[in-house]
Amino acid sequence: MKYRLMDVLACPYDKTFPLRLLVIKRTEHPERQYTWPRKPFCEEYCSYRDLKIKEHPKPDALPCEECHKWEIETGIIYCPTCGRWYPIIEEIPRMLPDELRNEKEELAFLESVAQDLKKVAPDLADKILTQGKPFNLANKK
Repeated sequence: MKYRLMDVLACPYDKTFPLRLLVIKRTEHPERQYTWPRKPFCEEYCSYRDLKIKEHPKPDALPCEECHKWEIETGIIYCPTCGRWYPIIEEIPRMLPDELRNEKEELAFLESVAQDLKKVAPDLADKILTQGKPFNLANKK
């Protein structure tokens, strides 16, 4: 997944924008070149720097060339309003409705990233792990 996807994603349940991106593992692709004629590439939100474009004093100075070289392999997309979390697995964000999500697989994912999540997002890790919707480790069966 590319950082710039967060510029268009909103929570499917409550339409919150922007969502929080928690990157656990990413890969750099130094061969990628930024070829777009304008900067910034994102219109509303830069998830690479976690800021709203309109609030930045010099949006054309944002590091789009740097951002473009990264691919997010593993992470979590989190809605701060409703508390839902969505996994990013093998570069693919899985933003499915609750009824289509696989509880067993997602709890296994949450367990596998728990320690890394505590390192990259100490402010949110406990909330996601113990209170996150639709599944969390506190109510694991």
